[in-house]
Amino acid sequence: MRRWAAAALLLALAWPACAQAWTPHIASAARWAEGRQGSITFAVRTEGHLWGRGLDRQVPSASVFKAMLLVTYLRQSGVRHRDLNDGDRAVLRPMIRRSDNVAATRVRDIVGNRAVVRLAHRAGMTRFVIASVWGLSRITARDQTKFFLHIEGLLPKRHRAYALRLLRTIIPSQRWGMAQVIPHGWTLYFKGGWGSGTGAVDHQVGLLRRGPHRIAIAVLTTGSPAWIARVLGPRSLMRP
Repeated sequence: MRRWAAAALLLALAWPACAQAWTPHIASAARWAEGRQGSITFAVRTEGHLWGRGLDRQVPSASVFKAMLLVTYLRQSGVRHRDLNDGDRAVLRPMIRRSDNVAATRVRDIVGNRAVVRLAHRAGMTRFVIASVWGLSRITARDQTKFFLHIEGLLPKRHRAYALRLLRTIIPSQRWGMAQVIPHGWTLYFKGGWGSGTGAVDHQVGLLRRGPHRIAIAVLTTGSPAWIARVLGPRSLMRP
């Protein structure tokens, strides 16, 4: 019952056996999205191509923002060249694996908004807008796939494996959507974001990796409270 927009949409795109010479079924995915309540924008990106719908429509980030916080924290000059300690892990692990909002606010307060904006520029994002309430920061499908496709290179080498492990091991209760349709042989690193109880925002962004192949996907859903409530159920809607 947790196969929401991302799962159905990604199935419509048709998963690849490999990323070379592959073209997603964008027209089928767009027709599916048009039949949903609310607004769904999406992007699929490889090193050589970008496909999507509503690529530059800005939407509130919700907890998708936490992946940017993770990278920003690990890129700090006082962190990137040393081993992580218990204090580092105590905020990063819950922020990513179970989407803890208190931990995210603490990380944001440590790194500061300017550092997140610098990361966005470094990643080549052109329409990212920071907000004082971090979950209201504005993101687009184009920018998020650009960020996730190159997330490994944005992470300090010393902390790359740790960060990717967090994004790979989201807790079971939050592994809906694309996490339920991972193609055989691929590994998914992702983060979701949704409005607690409102249904106004429901996103997933991730990186699929298989050997040298990389595919980034963003599915950003807004304004679908009735449909999301039916698919996810009240308990899921109460999560941050």
